[in-house]
Amino acid sequence: MKKTIMTSTLLVLALCIMTMAFAQTALADKPSDNMQVLRDKIRADKKVVVAANMQLTESEAKGFWQIYDAYQSDLEKINKRVGAMIKSYADAWNTKSMDNQKAKKLTSDFLAISADEVKLMKSYVPRFNQVLPATKVARYMQIENKIRALLKYDMASEIPLVPDKTE
Repeated sequence: MKKTIMTSTLLVLALCIMTMAFAQTALADKPSDNMQVLRDKIRADKKVVVAANMQLTESEAKGFWQIYDAYQSDLEKINKRVGAMIKSYADAWNTKSMDNQKAKKLTSDFLAISADEVKLMKSYVPRFNQVLPATKVARYMQIENKIRALLKYDMASEIPLVPDKTE
């Protein structure tokens, strides 16, 4: 039953995030307020998924949610970098201007973002360990990892491979 609830909530969250990705293109000419509303909705949905799966006591929740919010704020900075990298790639793809220099930058940006994401997780685990038992910290990291894996899978399915210019 718990596995079904987790799977269902993760699928709903993934659908919301996919909707945001598609809506971002559709709302490009509208005020940024529309995108902010979508981001806020997704953040709230993600928080519901985390809350439903963490089984926190009242005292654990007090410390956890403050750290969670700070972590999500820092994670949003990384997410914006991912978005900028994808936009840069999409621009090169759409104009058929991908060359070796742009491909090297894309690879470098990807590796830097990946390293920064791991660095961010490592910096927050000790903070979570101060307010939660290690089993719940591990559980939260699993939940966060599953959500991010779904997002990365969805993005990967939509983003074409870099064209091979050697052919």
